Amino acid sequence: MRDFDLSPLYRSAIGFDRLASLLDNASRNEQSQPAYPPYNIELLDENHYRITMAVAGFDNSELSIKSEQEILIIVGQKQQDTADERKYLYQGIAARSFERRFQLADHVRVVKASMDKGLLHVDLVHEVPEAMKPRLIEIESMA
Repeated sequence: MRDFDLSPLYRSAIGFDRLASLLDNASRNEQSQPAYPPYNIELLDENHYRITMAVAGFDNSELSIKSEQEILIIVGQKQQDTADERKYLYQGIAARSFERRFQLADHVRVVKASMDKGLLHVDLVHEVPEAMKPRLIEIESMA
């Protein structure tokens, strides 16, 4: 288990207590989440991201994506085929249901989702509101 001492952060920064709790929650969630299904997170450019998840054997109707309060939830609900009773000698392709959660940063939203060759692609964009963008403060002289 990994523990981080964030007390130096509290001494030199203001308003980062939320960041510390997010880091703590992220490490706790990563340990509790199973590794199935495997996924990648790509940085496409400065404000665009893509989550690619390997969902071989899943149909579009068996997948759902929901974004609520800065959490992205991807659920795969595998339908059991009762009419097709197969007898496997070896079953290496996982056909089980899953739920994967991703903590999104502020102002990150899902743009689109697509499926290609057994890979689910979820595109995200980080849109910083105009009021939160850096701005130049003019210095006035008092003469």
